[in-house]
Amino acid sequence: MDDNSIVDLYWQRSEKAISETHKKYGSYCFSIAYNVLANNEDAEESVNDTYLATWNKLPPHRPSILATFLGKITRNISISRWRSRSANKRGGGEIILALDELDECIERRQSLEEIYIRKETVDLFNQFLDTLPKEERNVFLRRYWCLDSIADISDTFGFSQSKVKSMLHRTRAKLRGHLSKEDFV
Repeated sequence: MDDNSIVDLYWQRSEKAISETHKKYGSYCFSIAYNVLANNEDAEESVNDTYLATWNKLPPHRPSILATFLGKITRNISISRWRSRSANKRGGGEIILALDELDECIERRQSLEEIYIRKETVDLFNQFLDTLPKEERNVFLRRYWCLDSIADISDTFGFSQSKVKSMLHRTRAKLRGHLSKEDFV
């Protein structure tokens, strides 16, 4: 079933929408959740919570790209669950490494500017991603959006792990340069 038909099912409030979403995107959502949580049960709960959140958001929202919409919901739910379960005691998957790697690119700010800065950050990231070659962008997104491990990315793209690490290091340097050029770092 295509994405528009699935979204139409949500708008019709048909319970079939959830089963169709699970068929098409269940493993995708589980992969995102598992990469954050490193626990099958927690990942499954996050995916189920994703279906509920999607049910509650559609309508009135009509996403243009269903996969991205679901991925964002799954990621946010999984990160919230990860934070609440005290990650230091129970492990924590790839999220610590991935966020630490990106942390050096972004300056921490507080105050009333946060909402404006957040939007500006998103715009700058999107501009940056548009400048990357497709393969490099996909590797970067797999690491920092899907939170895939270096080994998984290496297997997916057929690269050595050292090539993936090197590619990510160079891309983060480009990101720092891009943010610096925009006086954002």
